[in-house]
Amino acid sequence: MNIFIASDHAGFELKSFLQQTLSEIGHTVIDCGAYSYKSDDDYPMYISQAAKAVSEAEAIRADEDRAFTLVASEKREKNETRAIVIGGSGTGEAIVANKYPHVRAAICYGGDSASDIVRLSREHNNSNVLSLGARFLSDDEALELVLLWINTEFTGDERHVRRLHEVEIIDNKVIICNTIFY
Repeated sequence: MNIFIASDHAGFELKSFLQQTLSEIGHTVIDCGAYSYKSDDDYPMYISQAAKAVSEAEAIRADEDRAFTLVASEKREKNETRAIVIGGSGTGEAIVANKYPHVRAAICYGGDSASDIVRLSREHNNSNVLSLGARFLSDDEALELVLLWINTEFTGDERHVRRLHEVEIIDNKVIICNTIFY
């Protein structure tokens, strides 16, 4: 799996840990910054690079899916592109990521329901960006959640597909018309 990863200063150490660990287990991890710790950096410039990469990959995938009604799941998994974005709370990072078409960023910052949130974000919403709150997660907790997220498949249930299609319609109307807001 291709995984773009980005953070600001608050998530820099966790990003470095996840980048190394995910690479060691065989994922292709592309660092979108920050590339060094700077206590006063701003997250939008880094997060937008990761979100843009997922957005572009999803647009290509959507075109391929329209052209070929059957795409082998093995091929899709191998070429799948996702992103992990990390900040203090993960909230601003999720907001930035969700500005891009085809991006479905879910936020997680730990707690008793964290595993359920991450799992459902994949099963029901087919999330392709995971936004983590570094100030609320240990390295081990974050890795456990990331691995769960990577290994959880979208169910493809009709109701979830329908809802994601409705979200895409809203996205397209807002992007194309720039005057319709639902």
